[in-house]
Amino acid sequence: MRLVSFIQVLLLLGIAAYLALVTLENPGVVRLPLPTGSGELTVPVGAGVALFLALGVLFATLLLLPGLWRERVRRTREARLRRQAEDRLTATLQARLGSATPTDVITDSADSEVTP
Repeated sequence: MRLVSFIQVLLLLGIAAYLALVTLENPGVVRLPLPTGSGELTVPVGAGVALFLALGVLFATLLLLPGLWRERVRRTREARLRRQAEDRLTATLQARLGSATPTDVITDSADSEVTP
C-alpha cells in the first residue's frame, strides 16, 4: 500500500511539473472543452494548471481514503479489545487478592528479603 501511495505522489508531482512547464511556455489563455460537448471554457493557463492540479489531488485523496479509513477502524477495534482485556485482568487480580488468606501473605521481613 505504501508503494502505491508513493507512486501516486510521484505521478502527481510529475503532472504538476508538466503543467508548470506548459504554463511557462504558453503564458496565454487555454480553451478547455466542456464535457457536454456544447462549447468550451476559456481560462488563463495558470488557472487551468491549478484546476487540473486540484483534480489530481482530489483523485489521489479518494484513492487513499479507503485505506486510511480501514486503518482507523482497525486501531479503534484493537484499542477496545486491549481495554477489555486489561479490565478482565484487573478484575481477576482483584478477585485473587480479595480471596487471599492472611497465611498466604508473607509477613516476616526475613522471608521477603532478596539476595543480589
